[in-house]
Amino acid sequence: MNVGLLQLHNTADIANNKQRLAEGIIDLAHRGAELIVLQELHNSLYFCQVEDVDLFDLAEPIPGPSTDFYGKLAKDLGVVIVTSLFERRAPGLYHNTAVVMEKDGSIAGKYRKMHIPDDPAYYEKFYFTPGDLGFHPIQTSVGKLGVLVCWDQWYPEAARLMALQGSEMLIYPTAIGYATYDTEEEQQRQREAWTTVMRGHAVANGLPVIAVNRVGFEPDPSGQTEGIQFWGSSFVAGPQGELHYRASDQEEESLVVDIDLKHSENVRRWWPFLRDRRIENYRDITKRFID
Repeated sequence: MNVGLLQLHNTADIANNKQRLAEGIIDLAHRGAELIVLQELHNSLYFCQVEDVDLFDLAEPIPGPSTDFYGKLAKDLGVVIVTSLFERRAPGLYHNTAVVMEKDGSIAGKYRKMHIPDDPAYYEKFYFTPGDLGFHPIQTSVGKLGVLVCWDQWYPEAARLMALQGSEMLIYPTAIGYATYDTEEEQQRQREAWTTVMRGHAVANGLPVIAVNRVGFEPDPSGQTEGIQFWGSSFVAGPQGELHYRASDQEEESLVVDIDLKHSENVRRWWPFLRDRRIENYRDITKRFID
């Protein structure tokens, strides 16, 4: 299957961001992409650098204007699109939600981000209620998609639960970058750890992994930090962790990668991790910590 990835920078002009996304989606579809994956919260700047109640105005209902917009593109182009939206569920109740648009323009399913970070410049707990839909893959015309979001990518439990329900690939829309006060060595350690942990999920579950991150610098409106340099590096890994492609950490990229889904079957036959799991001994995994 041909998978399209859009790694873009963002501006404060939402209309311009959506226009550039639409142009990129159209181009990827014309280049043969059947599934197109966008980065986390792609319509706007990464607003979680500050805690500001006025920024809740960026949220929208699902279905809503953005699902209409991306749904029309999906239908016109005959592609499946993985979007990432700021969901307004009710007054005072908001989620960071991935929505998958089917080829006919309908909503195939959605996933609400489960793990919510709270770090300097990533004040997501202020904005997002943790997801309540669980870890469930989304059935589409191009396969069963295990869609997770950004901070979820550090948790092997999330990837495993998606795999155990028949996901054919793991997909991570992302917004993560360098803190400018870290040394170059520390920045690279973090970026490599980010890539490595998801390649580990690919190996442990025998599934391809797709991660799409934004790129470019976004200043901190409060001035408390020096902003975020998003590190891009979007990639596609195969079921043995092999890198099919990794994008630049500085430049925008639009790419189509061919994924052989049948290869996962062979890898799982060679390395039958699911067969050899000792599920009767895993009860303690549900504890916060084992004293």
